Amino acid sequence: MKPVIMLMLCAPLLAACTTSEPLQPIPGSITYGGQPHMKLTQSPPGSQFQHHFTNQWGEDVVETYIIQPDRSLKLSNRQVMSPPF
Repeated sequence: MKPVIMLMLCAPLLAACTTSEPLQPIPGSITYGGQPHMKLTQSPPGSQFQHHFTNQWGEDVVETYIIQPDRSLKLSNRQVMSPPF
């Protein structure tokens, strides 16, 4: 009986442990259409930077990128700020 109760208590916790898909680039992203042709050579791998742009709906978008060891860019975070009206 105890294993059944423990399973019932742990099942919601295990269901919450899902892997999410990586962010996909949108129009305006640096990596939209593939990696950029120029490589960041002076920034060390693992460093982060932000890119600010306006999407097609007029919302301000801030994306955070991480420089990978092969100098490619990985999109790690996106925040969309809607206009205040």
